[in-house]
Amino acid sequence: MCGIAGVFHYSSDKHSCNNSLRRMLSVIKHRGPDETGIYLGKNIGLGSVRLSIIDVAGGQQPLTNESGRYWIVYNGEIFNYPELRKDLEKRGVRFSTNSDTEVVVQMYATYGKQCLEFFNGQFAFCIWDTVKEELFLARDRVGIRPLYYWKHNETFAFCSEIKGLFTLGQIERKLSTTSLTQVFHCWTTLSPETPFENIFELQPGHFMTVTATSFAIERFWMMEFAGNRNDNSRNISDAAEELTELLRDAVKIRLRSDVPVGAYLSGGLDSSVTTALIHEIEPGILNTYSIGFTDSAFDETSFQLEAAKYFNTNHTAIICSPNEIVEYFRETVWHSEYPILRTAPTPMFLLSKKVRESNIKVVITGEGADEFLAGYNIFKEAKIRRFWAKEPESLSRPRLLTKLYPYLPVIKDANHFALKMFFGYNLTATGDPLYSHQLRWHNTSRIMNYLSDDVIHQVNGYDPLAAIYPNLPDQFMEWSELSRSQYLEATIFMSGYLLSSQGDRMAMGNSVEGRYPFLDYRVIQFCNNLPDRFKLNSLNEKFLLKLIGRGMIPESIRMRPKQAYRAPISGSFFASSAPTYVDEMLSDQLICSYGLFNNDKVRSLIMKVKTGNNVSEIDQMAVAGILSTQLLNEMFVINEIIPPEINGYVKVIDESGT
Repeated sequence: MCGIAGVFHYSSDKHSCNNSLRRMLSVIKHRGPDETGIYLGKNIGLGSVRLSIIDVAGGQQPLTNESGRYWIVYNGEIFNYPELRKDLEKRGVRFSTNSDTEVVVQMYATYGKQCLEFFNGQFAFCIWDTVKEELFLARDRVGIRPLYYWKHNETFAFCSEIKGLFTLGQIERKLSTTSLTQVFHCWTTLSPETPFENIFELQPGHFMTVTATSFAIERFWMMEFAGNRNDNSRNISDAAEELTELLRDAVKIRLRSDVPVGAYLSGGLDSSVTTALIHEIEPGILNTYSIGFTDSAFDETSFQLEAAKYFNTNHTAIICSPNEIVEYFRETVWHSEYPILRTAPTPMFLLSKKVRESNIKVVITGEGADEFLAGYNIFKEAKIRRFWAKEPESLSRPRLLTKLYPYLPVIKDANHFALKMFFGYNLTATGDPLYSHQLRWHNTSRIMNYLSDDVIHQVNGYDPLAAIYPNLPDQFMEWSELSRSQYLEATIFMSGYLLSSQGDRMAMGNSVEGRYPFLDYRVIQFCNNLPDRFKLNSLNEKFLLKLIGRGMIPESIRMRPKQAYRAPISGSFFASSAPTYVDEMLSDQLICSYGLFNNDKVRSLIMKVKTGNNVSEIDQMAVAGILSTQLLNEMFVINEIIPPEINGYVKVIDESGT
């Protein structure tokens, strides 16, 4: 795992990119503290900071193929690299290292852009063709690893993190008001947008080619679902056996590493199944890690310890307090580079910090199971609302919704009128392609009320949801209702928030690589072709995975209801012990000075939260969203990003002739 960066000047005049690359790499050094390398060609520079996991001794970057034509910088892992290497060797390709990086560049030299079809992994990489003077950049299928870019006039630059681009000095640093509206609806921006104007991400499952005269982006993989999701011919026992084998192999290849591998153990079904498979494949002592909370409303420690005891792991449990959440929230925003509407990323940052302190660089986690095996309440919520919509005046049908959120008393104990207020938005619009998510996005959009008049004027009526419709797949409405829900969840929320703000950025902020067996593309494609009832059986979520887990994991964990991962919000920020930055960021002076939010409305919100008077989930999300946006503006727009010096040896390969 690494951080990568590059600068390409289209001009025929020779430019040295050395200093630019050093600045970019210095601010993403946390992604790769082990080594730093730079390649300089004519008007081109590529750089890498390396977290050495495969071929620790010989896998330095940038790296070239045997002919010296192609140079690569690469962030990620190709888990099937040994098999690909064997095939290349049969074709006469000679290798000088044992790294997966060299396999990637040799695959490109052999197959060109078709190489992406062979890769099973998580990656973002750039290859420079010295003959064609062309950059080739690619990102993995579901967006596990990040890749941002900027282009203007005769310069193109890319980096694993946005902060690296901002060290170049020539890029205007400005929050995008359009992107803010996307976040305050969908929790994230709509790819390829980012929170900043003129900074874009390469979309998941896409590649890009850049020359002095051309710029093109193409898709190489698309998430698809079967048309008939209620096929009665499928046998669930056969499906369970096939999925077990796929997951077993997905875990097995993700254990490939030249350094120790650990695992996150949340106390839920997904992480318990992956831990069970790890234990089966490599029965030695496994290092597992979990996060708990001093607030019992959020804590799952008892289930985590039960699982650790069951598998006999070397377990490290940390307990996170509200004070720690607010203490590290600022650092969380620095690494996420996005406004965040929850504090949930902060405990994940603290957990990866503990992992790194244990000298573990790699952890296997359970992300992806909820998206592709229908674990989230939003899938059940949509199903119940559709059932209710057939008889909108029914008093009994909406009562089903009270079972979904036992941890939210305001819903668990709600009467019919309250349920209609909570869940009745556009109830009968069941033919809308976005039906499953419209309620969530409508509720989140209430945060828009806190934006300043100036921002509202700039937005000029822009509707993020209207921007989603034209980008849906042509066959979207041929899929089942559940499939549509899963597609929206995986392509917007999972990629834009879960795998970034809560995943890659929090782990790599502490130089830890996450690996996700449920996001193996073979597992995804298998799950997307299952009948709906194998996933959401009535209102029983992840039905097939629970079947697989029988006898594999503790029964109490296998059958426990899904509990959403959450962390305390408002209580963290307004405690008497809260750091001074909270009051500073939310002060009248900075709210007015930054001009992003309406000061009077923010004051009213803060007063409401401090008094604890009917504080809703949206109120708490608004607090996190306003504070994180203020911090983001201060860190990335108001203040200049000062690159630190790169400590240690920097390997520079200079073919620029300058």
